[in-house]
Amino acid sequence: MGEAFGLHTFGNDPALMPIIDVANVACGFHAGDPAVMEATVALAKQHGVRVGAHPGLPDLVGFGRREMKLSPAEVESLIRYQVGALTGFLRGHDLPLNHIKPHGSLYGMLARDEELMLGAVRVARDYGVPVFGIAGSAHQRVAEREGVEFVGELYVDLDYNADGGLIILRQPHATDPEAAAERTRRAVLEGVVAAEDGTDIPMSFGSICVHSDTPNAALVARAVREALASL
Repeated sequence: MGEAFGLHTFGNDPALMPIIDVANVACGFHAGDPAVMEATVALAKQHGVRVGAHPGLPDLVGFGRREMKLSPAEVESLIRYQVGALTGFLRGHDLPLNHIKPHGSLYGMLARDEELMLGAVRVARDYGVPVFGIAGSAHQRVAEREGVEFVGELYVDLDYNADGGLIILRQPHATDPEAAAERTRRAVLEGVVAAEDGTDIPMSFGSICVHSDTPNAALVARAVREALASL
């Protein structure tokens, strides 16, 4: 959420807020700015939605979806800076920080590299909040090793490779709401999702992610919530 900048608006935030429980709010590096963060936090409070920080790479042009060469110290500083910015707006609305979830290519880099992930975990530990990420990856391994709560995620609008990693696209695409609902049902009932090659991979999760910038994000989110309610 909050992935707009200045006069340029993106995503489907007003339509999504009444449907969701938790929002991952951009913190200004891959998207977002002070006015957008303020408006997004206010909208979340209006709808009783918990707010987590969604720190990304400092790459507005690439929307945080192009990898960078960073040291563990640089990763920690980038995340600490962005979480601090969002926390300022949360305090203005008397809301707590709910969690930290890295964005885009930073998310993927941290899933593969335990040294880089340690920076994110240190910030989460300082704020006393969980980290959202991919179960079985460096996200989970480092968080649990450092005594930080971990929440695994299920993605319904991105494909998985056979190793359980996400296939991150540079451009958002529409997702079939019924396909998203079916993935949700299978993940809950059978504990698996179908990878891009058709094989089933195990899936452990406590949160379901829907991207706000896909064209029909609100329809996808509603289909997922209805699927959950039917189980």
